[in-house]
Amino acid sequence: MANLGIFYTGQPLIPVPASAGESNLRSRIGGKAGESGQSFAIALDEARKQAKQVSFSRHAVERLESRRLDLSEQDLAKLDDTVEKMAHKGARESLIYLNDIALVVSVANRKVITAMDGSSARENIFTNIDSAAII
Repeated sequence: MANLGIFYTGQPLIPVPASAGESNLRSRIGGKAGESGQSFAIALDEARKQAKQVSFSRHAVERLESRRLDLSEQDLAKLDDTVEKMAHKGARESLIYLNDIALVVSVANRKVITAMDGSSARENIFTNIDSAAII
């Protein structure tokens, strides 16, 4: 019966010079960054930005579309900033009034739960809200 084991042929291992290993490591973590270090830094920055961006539930998107409410890039930036500030203050569920649009936001999840225009908001009662912001 044949032996199916793996055999070491006895080749000597050659150590890698320390200087070559260090420069390779620096390029990977952004020391003397080459293209891969720069692209990693850019990807990391993008991931951080996306983590701070507010998302919208399907219900909120449907409400915005059905009521023909639009948020500009500046409005979204203000919303992101406001939710960030509210999170630092310990808010959990918030009502944010932005440009005649009322948004109920889960601050912990950074998600807009529902949205309505100002005239519809005047006719409603908001419950389970622990904070509010008027922008």
